[in-house]
Amino acid sequence: MEEELLREMRTQSEKIFRSSLRAVDPYEAVKKFVRLQGDTLILGAPGKPVAELDLRNYERISVVGGGKATAPMAKAMENLLGERLCDGFINVKYGFTEDLSRIKTVEAGHPVPDQNGVEGTRRILELLQAAGERDLIFSLISGGGSALLPQPAGPISLSEKQEITRTLLACGASIDEINAVRKHISASKGGQMARAAFPATVANLMLSDVVGDRMDVIASGPFVPDSSTFEDVLRIFKKYDLKEVPSRILDHVKGGEAGRIPETPKADAPIFDRVWNIIVGSNILALEAAKDKAQELGYETLILSSMVEGETREVAKVHCAIAKEILKTGLPILAPACVISGGETTVTIRGQGLGGRNQEFCLAAAIELAGIHGNVVVLSGGTDGNDGPTDAAGAIVDPLTIRRGKSKGIEALDFLNDNDSYHFLEKTEDLLVTGPTKTNVMDVRLLLVR
Repeated sequence: MEEELLREMRTQSEKIFRSSLRAVDPYEAVKKFVRLQGDTLILGAPGKPVAELDLRNYERISVVGGGKATAPMAKAMENLLGERLCDGFINVKYGFTEDLSRIKTVEAGHPVPDQNGVEGTRRILELLQAAGERDLIFSLISGGGSALLPQPAGPISLSEKQEITRTLLACGASIDEINAVRKHISASKGGQMARAAFPATVANLMLSDVVGDRMDVIASGPFVPDSSTFEDVLRIFKKYDLKEVPSRILDHVKGGEAGRIPETPKADAPIFDRVWNIIVGSNILALEAAKDKAQELGYETLILSSMVEGETREVAKVHCAIAKEILKTGLPILAPACVISGGETTVTIRGQGLGGRNQEFCLAAAIELAGIHGNVVVLSGGTDGNDGPTDAAGAIVDPLTIRRGKSKGIEALDFLNDNDSYHFLEKTEDLLVTGPTKTNVMDVRLLLVR
């Protein structure tokens, strides 16, 4: 094992990661999927249009949306439409802004919604409800949009939504399950914005941050038919044995299950006849760009999957087992190898520490790799630049990470058991810090073996 070679591989891993980010730049994604030819607006990938809209048929064009990548998407729409664009409202995470001239921006809380998010969502719903048949609405949705577009349903309060969100995040619920709950305690999710906008025409452009790119799950699908039900929400509460659900949330969900409260709109609802739902960026595009950069740097490459889910520590063990197999047998690919995966894992919180799923993945991987004979570097990073409630996107570790910790008097397993990956990796100088990237297509993981 050569320390100089490991340093080179760590630098290469970050170059590969940053190449993956450039491939899912939200501004460029919108420009690719929305094009203007004279008065005709073309929606869809180049060579594969899904709709052509004559802008002369519309009296007003507006923009709404929410998410970590929504501001650069809005910038692209302003540059594309110019004076044709009348107005708009978007909600973004604090600090994830752009200089916009016609679209008003509200900065709000994520992953736990706050009052700014509620106020911004109220203004968006007012704009949608005022729209008529000759209005064209562009919806710009990206990862984080579910938390950033909160509008509590009925008597439910924001604090109660915050409480259930924290509970679901802490118990290890999947993003699908969290969003199913959010849809049914909200007035803005699960197709309910489409209901508000009808009979206007809506072009809903989404940057996907969910496994499998399911449109109804991206930001809880504000303009997409919802397949989940109030009955599903009650099953989720039972599955995770949630005994402290706020009473007004439980009463609302039980009322919906009993038919006293309307369900979220389903696929056969006529409101969706005037909605175009288009994914403009996804995790697989980021992984393919990572593959191209790794090949350019001289690595044999393999994309495992863009749909990796599961408990973070277990997923880390599997990735490290692949590294060990490459070193021992040259399978599934020969070294120098770069194995790439994406998706979104989950962390069951048992400790009191600070970190996120990418940092926990890397700390668990470092423990697995400690003492092996071979040159291995592992990177795991959130494409949004934020991993959990920290300033790091993730981390980059190698077989010497644990030794660096011991030299500073700290034990990796103690920190892992306390879910305190951030403070361990901070002390070993293994954190990956990018700052806000203004995009969000889940995570990218890299396994470099030489």
